[in-house]
Amino acid sequence: MAAEWSVLLLTCQRGGSVAAFQRELEARRLRGSLGPRPPGLLLAVEDPWARLGSGGATLNALLVAAEHLSARAGCTVVSADVLRDARILILHTGRDFSFDDCGRAFTCLPMEEPGAPAEALVCNLDSLLWTMTHRLCVGSPPGVWVCSTDMLLTVPSAPGINWENFQGVRVIAVPGSQTYARNHGVYLTDEQGLVHNIIYKGTEAQIQECAGPDGTVPLVCGVVFFSSDAAEQLLATHVIPPLDACTYMGLDSGAPPIQLSLFFDIVLCMAGGVTEEEFVKGGGDTSVRSARSVLWSALRPFPLSMACIPQASYDYLTTSASDHICSLTLLPSSASHLHFCKAAHSHVDQPCLLEDGSSVTNCLLEGSVKLAAGSVIQHCHLQGPLEIGPGCLLSGLSVDSSVALQGCPLRDLVLQGHHVRLRHLPCRVFTLTGRLDDWQSPAEEATYLNLPWPEFFHRTGIREGDLWDTEMPPRSRCLLNARLFPVLHAHQALELQDVLWLLAPEAVASKQLARWRGAWRMSWQELLPCLDKEAELGARQDLFFLQGQQKVRRVLLGRQDSSLLPLARSAVHQGYHQAMLGTLDQVASTAGDAGVAARALACVAEVLGCMARGAGGLRSGPAANGEWASAFRLLESGDVAGGVQELARERQKWMSSPVLLVRAARHYEGAQQILVRQAVMSSCQFVTVEQAEMPPLGHWVQVACPARLDLSGGWSDTPPITYEHGGAVVDVAVLVDGRRPIGARVRRIGHPELRLLSLGGTAGSPAVARLVCQELQHLQDYCQPHAPGALLKAAFICTQVVQFPSHKPLRAQLLENFGGGFEVHTWSELPHGSGLGTSSILAGAVMASLYRAAGRAASTESLIHAVLHLEQRLTTGGGWQDQVGGLVPGIKIGRSKAQLPLRVEVEKIPVPDGFIQTLNDHLLLVYTGKTRLARNLLQDVVRNWYARLPSAVENTHALVTCHSLASVWTATGSRRSAWPPGASRWLWGA
Repeated sequence: MAAEWSVLLLTCQRGGSVAAFQRELEARRLRGSLGPRPPGLLLAVEDPWARLGSGGATLNALLVAAEHLSARAGCTVVSADVLRDARILILHTGRDFSFDDCGRAFTCLPMEEPGAPAEALVCNLDSLLWTMTHRLCVGSPPGVWVCSTDMLLTVPSAPGINWENFQGVRVIAVPGSQTYARNHGVYLTDEQGLVHNIIYKGTEAQIQECAGPDGTVPLVCGVVFFSSDAAEQLLATHVIPPLDACTYMGLDSGAPPIQLSLFFDIVLCMAGGVTEEEFVKGGGDTSVRSARSVLWSALRPFPLSMACIPQASYDYLTTSASDHICSLTLLPSSASHLHFCKAAHSHVDQPCLLEDGSSVTNCLLEGSVKLAAGSVIQHCHLQGPLEIGPGCLLSGLSVDSSVALQGCPLRDLVLQGHHVRLRHLPCRVFTLTGRLDDWQSPAEEATYLNLPWPEFFHRTGIREGDLWDTEMPPRSRCLLNARLFPVLHAHQALELQDVLWLLAPEAVASKQLARWRGAWRMSWQELLPCLDKEAELGARQDLFFLQGQQKVRRVLLGRQDSSLLPLARSAVHQGYHQAMLGTLDQVASTAGDAGVAARALACVAEVLGCMARGAGGLRSGPAANGEWASAFRLLESGDVAGGVQELARERQKWMSSPVLLVRAARHYEGAQQILVRQAVMSSCQFVTVEQAEMPPLGHWVQVACPARLDLSGGWSDTPPITYEHGGAVVDVAVLVDGRRPIGARVRRIGHPELRLLSLGGTAGSPAVARLVCQELQHLQDYCQPHAPGALLKAAFICTQVVQFPSHKPLRAQLLENFGGGFEVHTWSELPHGSGLGTSSILAGAVMASLYRAAGRAASTESLIHAVLHLEQRLTTGGGWQDQVGGLVPGIKIGRSKAQLPLRVEVEKIPVPDGFIQTLNDHLLLVYTGKTRLARNLLQDVVRNWYARLPSAVENTHALVTCHSLASVWTATGSRRSAWPPGASRWLWGA
């Protein structure tokens, strides 16, 4: 269950980031992270003023939402009526953040979402969206939710909020310690849960008054809900001065700016313990007091209640580097939906060098990169050897920075690379601070690089006059406004070394001091308005897909059971599909392994299918267009690299429409099947044929076989699953109406031709289909399963009774080797598509009788592998369980290991006396009239396996694991009621 939003708004500061944030919202819609029913309106809303405040931003966002909903409703003016049934979520990005250029909302968390439809970085924004949508807001009535993004918020799956007969406004609180509350806001409530007051950084006595029986206090966590009635009244204030100045309409009307707080200017007016005089006079200047007066009149009638969520947690993202590093390295509580990992969306060559308690997110770490516990790396591409000590935060560093970092003592440092735009000039700037530094403390009592400022000055030769203007009062001088960071140099390009030298001993520092002084430098305070959020988000995305290409190589070449489909979807959504296709081409052509190459081609098909975006028709379909024939021939000949290159060339012609993309995807699956066939063909080495006495001319050799039932493990025998994962199937051979229902007979005839007859139902039935082959060309359609007599033609070729292709005519081959031709009769008493293994068992019967009639002998093991060979040549792509079930009597387990060459081993299961009779007494065959064509199911099974969908991998593991349960059941005669819970699901499909 999830909340369904009418409008989702993300507010952002004035300054050019609104377009980038709008694209971020749209990207989340495309990749499905906003749920199956995403909001009808997704809006990034820029604050009309530079310092609007959370209250002003809320009113402006509410106006924008109402205006868009009014337009959709056909209104010509803003109508408050549209809020009546609307569900609106407003997320405030808030102020700038020292440790992420894109703000707290887009601070990346060290986590992955394996079940997400598309792979992407997980930001705090995503976490909050999930919490609001799937937990906190579930069951709430229509209205407006407002949520800050300046904290990590976790809520239990059942928040326990009672929404029955709700009216007014509700604030959400989380329990916290009284110590933590000294620097935060808390709610003072009465016994009915109505808010009496909001205490911010209160005294010990004030905080104690807010405490509950367990000693915790309800912390303000930045989440408020306005009922529809309250939202309408708040919206109505946007036309009343001075509140009109909070909106873009006020800006366009020339109103002077005003700054309002959501909690202390809007919410507080509804607190029961606050009088009108106290509230209005508590405002700063005249305009704020006037605004408070308007808000009191509009909102005071609404009750303000609080819901404090037990087991919820709130972690404000402070400007303390120590706190921020802890937030990204400590595991969230058990009640959280967050699941942090050591390396998220990152390629790390040597993961053993990442100590427990460290964190790597969206990085490419090549070579030896050692990371100590308590350190974080985000959005970096680094090459070792590097050693990063404890207490560090590295962000935004490119591979070019690696040389400068080698041998550099990194401990308790924050080192960041920034994208900055100075008017129209883009540039890169590096900042370096200490973990213990405070941005705003006066320099005379603070530190830089964890050292007192005088010690820093002495070590580097830098003077106070280099950093601050002489007229700036000493108490105003702080790290925030110190011009430390080089931005431009008149004659030289700046690099990371231009800030790293600040760590160097005095002897080395003197060489850099002149260069540093010659550069144009800025303080962090001056840099903040110049940060290019659009460029930063783009760089993160570039790096994400760069490490994604490494993931593709790692997963494919390492034969890992990780799905690449979510990454493919993201690549398509974000325009990185060509890079992913190129990587897949490279893996397929250089892997040197048919199995790996086949999976890579299957992944190409998935990318093409994603590019079609649900249009273009069904994924399954024909794949024999002549335009692809040259590529297929190269693959068939064993030239995988040439075949992949030719496929890529042809692919470029099929990218212009969804229909062509889907058809191209089908042909890539056809190419993949060629490589699967070649892998399965490795089983031919386990086919041993010996010479035997040839029966007389006209003598029939007849083979009759039972049908089969699989008790467990079915589909695990299917290539490529059987040689990539390993297969295990428990089969039982069964008679139908007391007879072996499947059979074939072969005899030699004097005329040098092949007579192929399909009988009506039993060995004595008249023929229903007759075919005579007198030329080799009559056999050339043997690989087309629907062609007349295709299975029998393939049997002659696979047993090498007939050499095809050959320069020697069919007539000459038959006369020279056998003194004549052959006549073959086949029958099956089972309906077509019964699901009892008819076609594979029939192939085994035909090959057994044909071998014998041609004066050869093959063991049962050889026949099992020979049928595998035949079905690959026939292009039906079947597995081995059918022939194991029908060619080996009784109850048995067939197994194959996760390796090539593919070999099937069979073990018969001895059963206790009376078990067969018990089984017979409990089996009933019912024909429903519905056909089950394995070929139609096979493509979906193989496609899901190659995509490594979690459900497909889980099913395969369970199928193979549960074969042992079935074998125990048959060997001991145990009843199904004695099995472990859930086992029947895998054995019987229950």
